[in-house]
Amino acid sequence: MSLRDRALAATVAVLWGCNFLAIHQTLDLFPPLLLGALRFAVIAVPTVILVPRPRVPLRWLIAYGLGFGVVQFGFLFIAMDIGMPPGLASLVLQASAPFTVLLGALLLREQVGRRQAAGIALAVAGLVAIAVARAQSAALLPVLLTVLAALGWALGNLTSRLALRTPATNPMHLLLWMSLVPPIPLYALSFLMEGPDALPTAVAALTGPDALPGLAGFAYLVVIGTIVGSGIWNSLMRRHPAGVVAPYSLLVPVVGMGMSALLLAERPSVVELAAAVVIVGGVLLGTPRARRRAPAEEVPTRA
Repeated sequence: MSLRDRALAATVAVLWGCNFLAIHQTLDLFPPLLLGALRFAVIAVPTVILVPRPRVPLRWLIAYGLGFGVVQFGFLFIAMDIGMPPGLASLVLQASAPFTVLLGALLLREQVGRRQAAGIALAVAGLVAIAVARAQSAALLPVLLTVLAALGWALGNLTSRLALRTPATNPMHLLLWMSLVPPIPLYALSFLMEGPDALPTAVAALTGPDALPGLAGFAYLVVIGTIVGSGIWNSLMRRHPAGVVAPYSLLVPVVGMGMSALLLAERPSVVELAAAVVIVGGVLLGTPRARRRAPAEEVPTRA
């Protein structure tokens, strides 16, 4: 990866780390499944009108929407709604990185070098250390739901990479059209599990003075977390193997736990801080260095 792409990957990690605070605020305004449906619905409506449909097989578009949208955010929002702390959620969700590398190796035949494997193992060790230190902070069910959300993210990573193999595919167009998939299944689940009154109750609450933090969090989720963050991420997944890009998601819990400590009084322990340093080191070790181009006179040319 070039220095520019490394910086972009790190920027996405910061944006997504702050995402968990936005989710925390927004869940005070919307129930979790309805929140997931509305998050993608507000993107889907203008997309159909303004954005050309990407020329990718429909099966990959649907699979991307189900993995990235329905499975990841459905399980994540439910987990946080029933007690998963934002900082710990940002940690556990990063199980998507080793899931992505493993699935990339198994399904896409992507090679995993020794240095990359060592870096990922080091980062995962840091995650395990933080998980052990924070084991008392959340019940088992929210943690398991967040792990399932991480698996959904990994499946989304792989299917988006498959869709982006077509050179003419615009990563942003793919992301925007993917948003057409999650609203219907998520709203159907909301209707069944949260009741038919969930939507009118949430709409009525929007007029109250306490709605502003939730609305601000919702705007962050849609614009920054989804359109900006995922748009950059998709462009990186198009240019590089999934196993090269995915380890940068391991930086997300460092940001998420730091912001949660700063704004929500979730105080990390010495073990957690040390493990965060290990995660950063693992990501840096596991990312292949950019190769220098050969001098112009050594580059073969075609007649």
